[in-house]
Amino acid sequence: MTTNNNGTLIESKLPEVKTTIFSTMSALAQSYQAINLGQGFPDFDCNPALIEQVHQAMLAGHNQYPPMPGAAILRHAIASKVETLYQATYDADTEVTVTAGATQAIMTTILACVRTGDEVIVIEPAYDSYLPTIQLAGGIPVLVSMRLDQHGFSIDWDAVASKISSKTRLILINSPHNPTGMSLTNKDLENLAALVRDTKILLISDEVYEHMVFDGKSHLSLASHAELAQRSFIISSFGKTYHVTGWKIGYVLAPKVLSAEFRKVHQFNVFTVNTPMQIGIAHFMQEPAHHLNLPMFYQNKRDYFCAGLAKTKFKLLPVSGTYFLCADYSEISDRTELDFATWLTKEIGVATIPLSAFYRDQNQHQLVRFCFAKQTKTLDYALERLQKI
Repeated sequence: MTTNNNGTLIESKLPEVKTTIFSTMSALAQSYQAINLGQGFPDFDCNPALIEQVHQAMLAGHNQYPPMPGAAILRHAIASKVETLYQATYDADTEVTVTAGATQAIMTTILACVRTGDEVIVIEPAYDSYLPTIQLAGGIPVLVSMRLDQHGFSIDWDAVASKISSKTRLILINSPHNPTGMSLTNKDLENLAALVRDTKILLISDEVYEHMVFDGKSHLSLASHAELAQRSFIISSFGKTYHVTGWKIGYVLAPKVLSAEFRKVHQFNVFTVNTPMQIGIAHFMQEPAHHLNLPMFYQNKRDYFCAGLAKTKFKLLPVSGTYFLCADYSEISDRTELDFATWLTKEIGVATIPLSAFYRDQNQHQLVRFCFAKQTKTLDYALERLQKI
């Protein structure tokens, strides 16, 4: 129980929540002038053509409220992209909704679906907004840990099956996966389909890194699996795709009946999203190379950074997607992950994120997460410091 300046007692709905690890490590990096490879944002600019498209939209007078589900031109562009990439048809008018980023999309979906006492299966390590959002909706997070072996992280579907009950309302999936860099396979989709078949369980598929899948592989969206798509809210992010995380624009795909419920909450959650940026993005999307070239763009950064880390005492885990990679520091230190990440920031001058921050119980694997969505010179500065350890 806390007291504000007016003497009113406030009982926190999220008593265990503190400042996020991302803000904490970024502030620490700034204090110690460390290179920030922790928080997941690029340190390079977006394509100037995207800025120009937004500018032109502003000059053309697109500065008032757009329709609640999003500007029609953008919803149609999204539907077209999804059909081309995943051979999945979504009605732009009733099944595509533009959101104020993916985090808002996740919260709105959970608020629309979860009632008090409903259970939501979350696979750990997990992005930090998932659990608080479930709690705010009155739901109960049910956690399943990934397997970790010499091949990296993978989902233990038998463990997921063991957690399904009559109270299970949602299963939350994330691929490509933050923080592990794992991507779902066809076998994973079939396992998931078998688990939810003949149930009323809904799915949230967090696919914000959909355009960052490497080594010639394709992203397996739940949209591409007709059976799963019928019960799924599929979420993506223009911020991640176009290097504009501060714009906070994403979208949700869902069948008409699910989208209708999503929009009921969305209209009172944010109502709608920045108009000129929606128009600008819609025009920018007309050139598919802007997202089709992204896998190789980030694969080159991954390979460059991995080659540099190979000259250190870190042991790298496989990374098939996202712009993150996890590294084992057990040959360097026996500190806890948070202590090691703090030491690395203060003493070595490179900020990372401890993997334990993605577990409710702060599970320890002696792993930290690096973000390689950085300029080559930034990666070089970081590698120079890491190679001296």
